[in-house]
Amino acid sequence: MKDKKPRTRLVHGGTKRSQWNEVSEAIFLTQGFVYDSAEQAEQRFIKAGPDEYIYARYGNPTVAMFEERIALLEGAEDAFATASGMAAVNGALMSMLKAGDHLVSARALFGSCLYIVEDILPRFGVEVTLVDGADLDQWRDAVRPDTKAVFFESMSNPTLELVDIEAVSRIAHAQGATVIVDNVFSTPIFSDAFGQGADVIIYSSTKHIDGQGRTLGGVILGTQEFIRKTVEPYMKHTGGSMSPFTAWVQVKGLETLDLRVRAQAHSAQAIAEALEGHAALTKVIYPGLASHPQAELAERQMGSGGTMLSIELAGGKEAAFRFLNALEVVVISNNLGDAKSIATHPATTTHQRLSEDQRKMLGISDGLVRLSVGIEDSGDLIEDLQNALNAA
Repeated sequence: MKDKKPRTRLVHGGTKRSQWNEVSEAIFLTQGFVYDSAEQAEQRFIKAGPDEYIYARYGNPTVAMFEERIALLEGAEDAFATASGMAAVNGALMSMLKAGDHLVSARALFGSCLYIVEDILPRFGVEVTLVDGADLDQWRDAVRPDTKAVFFESMSNPTLELVDIEAVSRIAHAQGATVIVDNVFSTPIFSDAFGQGADVIIYSSTKHIDGQGRTLGGVILGTQEFIRKTVEPYMKHTGGSMSPFTAWVQVKGLETLDLRVRAQAHSAQAIAEALEGHAALTKVIYPGLASHPQAELAERQMGSGGTMLSIELAGGKEAAFRFLNALEVVVISNNLGDAKSIATHPATTTHQRLSEDQRKMLGISDGLVRLSVGIEDSGDLIEDLQNALNAA
């Protein structure tokens, strides 16, 4: 499958069939595996071979199909599937960092990611320096010879600020640091983060990969050495592995990922253009608009503006709530990357644990609303959003 186009890989990559040659991938709902002999059990615990399994926390045939397929899409040597996106973030960072290590991170992160970076890692003696992810001079000043890793969202949540993956990777690699990228907003379809210098990529597969609001999941991608010698020992002993049922759902989600994400991005562009300049708004934030300060970087790095946009209502929280409550097609929820269009108010939901000063520094005002564009008819979505803005 390596020489096939992405859509073909997403349908056929990593498929393993049982003796019955089923068309749809099988779910192996088992936590353990039977050995033919005590000797075989002993040998498997010493070193399991291809398609040899010990315990579902260590690996499972259905989970392996998901890992192989997403790795094939990304061009990664290997992948480890996790119980959630945050399990992937935590696993990638905690498995490689120890007391005395130095991490440089962009400060514009999802609230839970910021909690790990600001609260959890320092408890274990990891020194953390936060920078403005879009400012390359701050990366240059912060990355030191003893920096173990850098971490950032390729497109930040919820203000859609991009980090130049190629430029930051050059800065980090010059000092021997590992580049870890949370790539959720950029999606596996529009991003080539490995090609642009990333060493490790993290996804919350709950988002676009499942894409239909069913299961929690995550995945860490990288070299085989990093995944199997650093990530796997940590994850299998701390219990953050993906369940076989989740893996099966997300294998099926991968089949339509390209079609859904491209349709979502097409609608997001149309919506952003239709809403820009509306009297109720102070700004529309979408990387595909010429007004976005990093529009050129978005085109060079992704070739698209993506599936997400944010709008800022002039009337603050009250206007934002009136807008949300007037929506009829778009639903209010805190998920994203779904087939259904979703709106959320970050200041009171996903980023509510941050102080007012922190939210102000990140550009998360009381009037900011994040929109995840689904696969509904774009005309219906535009009409719904404009009616809600008029009500606000």
